[in-house]
Amino acid sequence: MSITLTEQAAQHVARYLEKRGKGLGLRLGVRTSGCSGMAYKLEFVDEAQGDDEVYESHGVKVFVDAKSLPYLDGTELDYGREGLKEGFRFNNPNIRNQCGCGESFSV
Repeated sequence: MSITLTEQAAQHVARYLEKRGKGLGLRLGVRTSGCSGMAYKLEFVDEAQGDDEVYESHGVKVFVDAKSLPYLDGTELDYGREGLKEGFRFNNPNIRNQCGCGESFSV
């Protein structure tokens, strides 16, 4: 199992952690939400949880809880700008269906 960041995503997270002045890395998870069933959640990690799996990509640690891991295995997190939209993009090979707005998915 693995979770990776593109170089652009890792640079963005590293810059933000530096600005923030604290943090171990980024937590990636899923929650029940939206019209397709699940949505991603991202937050900065100041303290690891007991059931975290930790991956490192381009020098940035990514924390994933055990419940979210099966839904996220193989996911690559990218960061970029497309027109006026800027933000993270999830390249998740487990997705079987995604809502039209891109906010939620199912596996």
